[in-house]
Amino acid sequence: MMTEVEVDPEQRGGGAKEDSRPMEADGEDAMTRSADATLQVAMETEQNNELPVTPQKPLTGTVVVLGTNQKTASETLQRVRRWSISKYKATRQALSEKMGRGSRTVDLDLEPRLELLKDDRQRYSQVTRLAQTLSNQLAQFTVTQKTLGDAFTELSLKTPTLHVEFGVNAEAQKFLSKSGETLTMAINAFTSNLNTLINKTIEDTMINAKQYEAARIEYDAFRVDLEELNLGPRNTGTLPKLEQAQKNFQSQRERYQKVRDDLSVKVKLLEENKVKVLHNQLWLLHSAVAAHSTSCHRFLEHNIRQVDEHLSDAPSWLEES
Repeated sequence: MMTEVEVDPEQRGGGAKEDSRPMEADGEDAMTRSADATLQVAMETEQNNELPVTPQKPLTGTVVVLGTNQKTASETLQRVRRWSISKYKATRQALSEKMGRGSRTVDLDLEPRLELLKDDRQRYSQVTRLAQTLSNQLAQFTVTQKTLGDAFTELSLKTPTLHVEFGVNAEAQKFLSKSGETLTMAINAFTSNLNTLINKTIEDTMINAKQYEAARIEYDAFRVDLEELNLGPRNTGTLPKLEQAQKNFQSQRERYQKVRDDLSVKVKLLEENKVKVLHNQLWLLHSAVAAHSTSCHRFLEHNIRQVDEHLSDAPSWLEES
């Protein structure tokens, strides 16, 4: 026989409450741990943001640098093509002129001045070489004179009977040597300034003259092409070539005229500067040579007068006996 046992509702509710309390405690602990973890992560993030940034090491090895020139290959090829055509025409024009079959443009005012400048440069170079040779020989001559004067001085001390004669010659050689050294320095200064005029001032103008000659040859090359097209038949096929040749000719003509005008001004300034430099240097050289000759002549005359006053012929031992 089964017996029913009645259970108090409060006891049933109390048992349920006792079972739910541990679960609620576990949930609160989990939420607390999650909040603590979130706070710790935030603090670590703030600390990481405050850390200094370590600078990166410079790259080493091979580095590929992209070019800044954005020109296309076709533009480069077109430029090379124009340059090649221009150089070909200039070479053809130069060869035809050397073979005597081509015409050339001649500036009747500028080119004679350039030829005169080239001739003057050669003559000035020869004068400079001769002046340098004179300076070297004079330097050796003054060294020999000084050595000879020292030898005369030593003999003057060792030879009492010829003390005056050796002494006079020793003084003369030493004075001539010293004066020669001064003249050598003057000649060296003349040579140095002349070298500056030839190898820097005139050479700079000669470089511009070469540029003028190159511009003139290119101008004549395009001029000849234009003349040949003008002499040929004119039709729809040749008219574009004729217009392009006219543009090229005009461009080369403007360039040629600009180079010619610049060179003409430079040659004129050079001629004026050349006259001033040579005027000063030639007078300085002449004054140095004159001072050397005059001082040597005066010293020798004065020396001879002093010797004549102190020298007297000693009697021979035969006369004394």
